[in-house]
Amino acid sequence: MSKRKGSDKSKMDISPSKESRKSVTEQDTIQEFGDHETSGKAYIWLAAAVAIGLASASYYLSSYLTSGGIPQTPVSVTAVPESYAVCGDTQGIIYTVDDAHPNVDCLLIHKDEIRVAGTADDINTYWEQYQNEVIKKFYGNEPKAKKSLSTVHLKPGSIIVPGLADAHAHLLLYGFKVQLPLDNAGSLEEILDILEDYVNEHPELLEDPNTWVEGMGWDQTRWKDWSGEFPTAAHLASRKSLESLPISLSRVDGHALWVSPRVLELTKEQLPGQKWPSSEEVNGGEIVRDSTGNPTGVFVDNAMSLVHAPAWSFERRSSYLETATQDALKYGLTSVHDAGSTLDFIEVFQSFAEEGQLPIRIYAMGNSDNTSYWGDSIPRLEDYGQDERLNLKSVKLYTDGALGSWGAALLEPYSDRPDTSGIMRISPESLEDLVKKFWEDGWGINIHCIGDRANKVVLDVFETVLTEESEKTGEDIQAVAARRRPRIEHAQIMREGDLQRAGRLGVITSVQPTHATSDMWYAETRLGPKRIKGAYAYQTLLQSSPNKILPLGSDFPVEGINPLLGFYAAVSRLDVHGESPHGSDGWYSSEKLTRAQALKGMTLDAAYAAFAEDRLGSLVPGKKADYVVLNRNIMSEDTPVHEILGTVVQATVVDGRIAYGGI
Repeated sequence: MSKRKGSDKSKMDISPSKESRKSVTEQDTIQEFGDHETSGKAYIWLAAAVAIGLASASYYLSSYLTSGGIPQTPVSVTAVPESYAVCGDTQGIIYTVDDAHPNVDCLLIHKDEIRVAGTADDINTYWEQYQNEVIKKFYGNEPKAKKSLSTVHLKPGSIIVPGLADAHAHLLLYGFKVQLPLDNAGSLEEILDILEDYVNEHPELLEDPNTWVEGMGWDQTRWKDWSGEFPTAAHLASRKSLESLPISLSRVDGHALWVSPRVLELTKEQLPGQKWPSSEEVNGGEIVRDSTGNPTGVFVDNAMSLVHAPAWSFERRSSYLETATQDALKYGLTSVHDAGSTLDFIEVFQSFAEEGQLPIRIYAMGNSDNTSYWGDSIPRLEDYGQDERLNLKSVKLYTDGALGSWGAALLEPYSDRPDTSGIMRISPESLEDLVKKFWEDGWGINIHCIGDRANKVVLDVFETVLTEESEKTGEDIQAVAARRRPRIEHAQIMREGDLQRAGRLGVITSVQPTHATSDMWYAETRLGPKRIKGAYAYQTLLQSSPNKILPLGSDFPVEGINPLLGFYAAVSRLDVHGESPHGSDGWYSSEKLTRAQALKGMTLDAAYAAFAEDRLGSLVPGKKADYVVLNRNIMSEDTPVHEILGTVVQATVVDGRIAYGGI
């Protein structure tokens, strides 16, 4: 590629001719000749088309070169040819996440790949050389056979960033949640109102007593006139229309189930001897009980497995995935790490991939309820499907629960509940044994850790397996970690020493910035003023990482699917109202990320965490042409931080094709 500035090579017009600019949508439907292995008839057509456009085309490029601006395409383009260029309306507003060239003016796309990222001169030179080679090989060196390059220009004020990735999310659970969302309810009464409305809209629920009402998103810490304790089955039965229905509602974090009296009845009927297990018999979980020892209607972590709701059909799972992927595209997500893909979820992913119906990239983390080794029960998938967008090469394990349900495993008791230190869902010894088996079998390993005890245990285990492999191979520990990519999912509450140890070992910490801004109103009450210093410590984790890797995600549907919510939370440490317990400067503002760090976290760092940094995550030649067009420059410090939330995705492009919106 030519040098990026001041190229004096002869220039070929990269802008559409006057004729083609007048009917961009017609032009977009024309398929290119690919490798130009065309017939003589095709050559005649091409030569005529080129001749028509050459006269006026040079005007537009010379306009750009002399004025410093790039001419505008007057209409949105919703489809593109096989090869095309896309340029900003001003210089340098394509953010590449490439240290060598962080800002460029244009991209040249061929099929699914970026061929050039640079100036108009760079695009020009590449296309001229390419066309010279083509006419020499196929057209007897006839200049009239040269083909002009279709160029799309961004609307004023728009920018391009690499395709956004969510490094920790739950696709099918998102599709499930949106059919009965409860996260906007600000009180118990609002929850009950939502449920009554849903039942009234679905009369079949009253006609079939075996059909369950299932929803997700309640969070008792957000309810007004509520002291913060868990709700009960009796609350769900307090409305006449709900009292007899089987209702099962997942807490917003997915770590607790709130069920109705009918579900309690059905669950007890399925238990051995129709008898509830004792607290000691529920390993890694809790049945919340009243003063008499009877279940109140809330099951935490491993205890949730006692409740057997009807299995989702393949059609239902497919519907949930379709909903999730379409919403992902709407918000600029081109890749999602699905953090807990059970075999029935994988089956749907595979079906979509095989049929060419997977519109985004999925990096699936296999998961199972089986407590013994299950790595041989799920498929290994690499670039699977018609479009090669499905990968499954790692697993997701759990150590503890969530902070909001007092399930995060702490080294010391909770500040607001001294009777508990949380829940370890698996013993350290069993976890180490399981990790070693997955490690030896070649799986990538990602482990859920919220509390400081859970994070310590997992770092102990990772240090053991990394050290053992280092001694076998002669590599240093960080080199082993760079090859195997062990991940801690959440890394939410850590001792100061463990914040540094994660970096020293090269363990990837995958975090979710919106968790910080959702939890900040109660987290310090839960943890106290000392432990909170090691919680949600994103800048500290980034700086401790030897390669400065910090993948960002959302954990949707626990949080919103829009990745710009996470970007905003990362750089501001404020809620969507611009508030925090520490005022407008943000909650523990020293842990803010810069805008460049946040963008890298949801692009290149996420790709690294999925073993895909060589082809995804940045806009450089040779990588996949996944990019997003935003209507506002969120990367500029001149854009107030609150305006990030109003930014709109104009287009989401996957494999060089427009999958959502228009440019």
